[in-house]
Amino acid sequence: MLVHSRGARWAVWAVFALLFLPLFALPLLVVLGASFATHWSGALPSGPTTANYRTVVRGEALHALTTSLLTAVAASVLALTVGTWAALAAAALGRGRRRVLDALFVLPVAVPSVVVGLSVLVAFSRPPLLLNGTRWIVILAHTVLVTAFAYQSVSAALARLDPAYEQAAASLGAGPAYVLWRVRLPLLLPSLTAAAGLCFALSMGELSATMMLYPPDWTPLPVLIYAATDRGALFTGSAVAVVLMAATLLVLFAVSRARTRASYR
Repeated sequence: MLVHSRGARWAVWAVFALLFLPLFALPLLVVLGASFATHWSGALPSGPTTANYRTVVRGEALHALTTSLLTAVAASVLALTVGTWAALAAAALGRGRRRVLDALFVLPVAVPSVVVGLSVLVAFSRPPLLLNGTRWIVILAHTVLVTAFAYQSVSAALARLDPAYEQAAASLGAGPAYVLWRVRLPLLLPSLTAAAGLCFALSMGELSATMMLYPPDWTPLPVLIYAATDRGALFTGSAVAVVLMAATLLVLFAVSRARTRASYR
C-alpha cells in the first residue's frame, strides 16, 4: 500500500469499508439472504429453506444456465479473436486511422445495449443471412457488445510491449508469422486471458439486448431471472441470481489462475 502511516492506512480502510459495504456487499448479501427465504416481512428474511435452490438445479433453470455458459464462451472466443486481430492490425496503422478504428470498436459500448440488439435484429431478420429466431443471433449480439473490451485490453497491452523481443527474433531470421505466434502472442497471453474473463463476465450478465433477440429454446439465465421477478417469484429469482454469480465467479477464478501461470511464463 502506498500509504505508510498506520493512522492513514486505517483511514483508507475505513473509507473503503464505508463505500464497499453499502454499495457492493450489502446488495449481494440481500440477494443471498432472499435466496434462502420464503418471505421477508421484517428487517431480516424469514422462513429459511433450500427449496429455491432445488428448483434452480433442474428443469428450465438448469437449461438456462447451460445456455448462458455456452453463449458466454462462444461470444468470448469470437470477441477475443476479432479484438486481438483488430488490435494487431491497428498497431501497424497511423495515429489518425487508429483513432477511427478505436471509435468503431467503442461505438457498441457508447450506445445503449438495447440499440445494439435492435440493430442486430433488423440486420439479420432478412436473407441472405437470416439469423432471427436462432441462437446465433444472441451469440452475435453478445459478441458485438463485448468485442470492444477485448480490443481495448489487447491494444493497451500492445502499447506496453517491449519491441526488443520482436526485433531480436527478426534479427535471428524469424519471419513475421513466426514472430507473431511465438513471440507477440505469448507475451500478450496475460492480457488475452484477462480480456477473455471480462468478456465472459459481461456476456453472462447481459439482459437488454438478449430480451429483444432470444428464441424460446435459447433462454439465458438473466432472462429467466427477469421473468421470475416479474411474476413475483422474488426468492426463486434470487436463488437463480446466486447461481449465476457463482458460475461466473468460478469461471473467472479459473481464468485468473491461467492468467497467473501465463504471467510467470
